[in-house]
Amino acid sequence: MSRRKGSAPSAFGIATSRRRFLTRTALGAAALTFPSPFVNRGMAAQTIVVRDPGGPFVKAYAEAFYQPFTKETGIEITQVTAPNDPVGLVKAQVDAKSYTWDAFILSLGDASSLGTKYLEELNLTGPDVSEVLPQAKTSVFLGTDTYSTILAYRTDTIKGSGPESWADFWDVSKFKVRRSLRKFPVDTMEEAVLATGVDPKKLYPFEFDTAFKSLDKIKPSVNVWWTGGAQSSQLLKTGEVDMVATWNGRAQAAIDDGAPARIVWNGGLYAFEGFCIGKGNPKADIARKFIAYCANAKRQAAYTAYLSYGPTNPNAYNFIAAEKAKSLPTAPDNIKGMTYQDNLYWGKNLDAALDKFNQWILG
Repeated sequence: MSRRKGSAPSAFGIATSRRRFLTRTALGAAALTFPSPFVNRGMAAQTIVVRDPGGPFVKAYAEAFYQPFTKETGIEITQVTAPNDPVGLVKAQVDAKSYTWDAFILSLGDASSLGTKYLEELNLTGPDVSEVLPQAKTSVFLGTDTYSTILAYRTDTIKGSGPESWADFWDVSKFKVRRSLRKFPVDTMEEAVLATGVDPKKLYPFEFDTAFKSLDKIKPSVNVWWTGGAQSSQLLKTGEVDMVATWNGRAQAAIDDGAPARIVWNGGLYAFEGFCIGKGNPKADIARKFIAYCANAKRQAAYTAYLSYGPTNPNAYNFIAAEKAKSLPTAPDNIKGMTYQDNLYWGKNLDAALDKFNQWILG
């Protein structure tokens, strides 16, 4: 899968070619999330367990994918929630050949880092799959949404001229407020580099030293290091922090719940996430059927009523109201100030980055 580093994939030509394209971590921890139906799952050959990140995904994906799929196929889906970066959990399941999830959502970067050693090849075909953006498909991954990592802030505590960039987030003299960053190298290291004034088009590949020098400057002023999307949304909603680096859908969920907050699209990073299957999973064929179902344009359009992420099937915009489309990352006015997150870079560098980041955070 080829990408032009530092620039948007050509298919985001969504905005041009379509012109209306508004127009890791212990295995035991995961067991805490499993509802009781999972215990007897081996007795139901036509039941699969699907992992998503929780929060707004629960209702959004239930309405768009889980419930309609069961209605049409008779295959029951048990939804579970697990951490946003379950790379270590996936590895543990596959290594132990104990498959607690049959299909699960990963970022494209995480899927790239796991590869065919830990993930089943999907080999999906059909008209719906063919409509999904080429950049959102690999042999082990089918993207279902486009999300953006953005800066959001409370307008009741930051009044007047608010932050408009990662440099502003890092400016502790100008903005003497409570901050929160993600406790993970992906996103956070990029934000740190962008805060130094690096041209977004030249972001990748970046030097780890550059990122950590920048992070050294902000570390004393970070009040909360969040570890899950729902946590970041709650921090913004309750006002525990005034500025947070999070995913747009999580920030929008806080806003929809009444938080006086604003999303800053400028400087954001957009990327894909979607479904994968653990290598050797005995229910892989059933899971493939489900994943292919999630490529459908109407079904992807349906989740945007509850989750403000952009579809990976551009035809979904034929079923999304124009006003709603404006709040999605792939709306032209939003995506123009963002940078595509290079998942090939993270596929090669995640393990090294994570080791260094964990050492740094404890230092």
